[in-house]
Amino acid sequence: MAKTATRRKRTTVSKSRGTHARKARNRKTALKSTARRVRKTGAHSAKRPVKKWSKHVTQTSDALDLKHDVFKQDSPKAIARSLKRSAEQSHRRKSDPYRSAMSMLVFYINRAGKNLPATRRKKLEVAKGELRKAFGKAA
Repeated sequence: MAKTATRRKRTTVSKSRGTHARKARNRKTALKSTARRVRKTGAHSAKRPVKKWSKHVTQTSDALDLKHDVFKQDSPKAIARSLKRSAEQSHRRKSDPYRSAMSMLVFYINRAGKNLPATRRKKLEVAKGELRKAFGKAA
């Protein structure tokens, strides 16, 4: 009789553990499925406009007033000249013109990240050197 009593106890213990584990597993799968649902609905909603905060910063920051598509120019010298002109004419900047121009160029390079083609990145890196020359700063 002692053996049957212990067997019963073991089965009740294992059942309670099993039930608890099952409930926890069900909670996890429920959370995963709701997370999937949320992601799917968020990704497929074409009606909502995409907000790009980097574009907002470039347009409204106190760094300087930029000429439209300044970073898309082909010549690094032209990019540097345009940044210098914008930095010197801007009344919204808080620091000296060189620092504002360089920070905006670095900001653009960093925000583009891996999406920036190697040729464009190289031209923008050369534009940094041209900007240093334009302001008479050492490399």
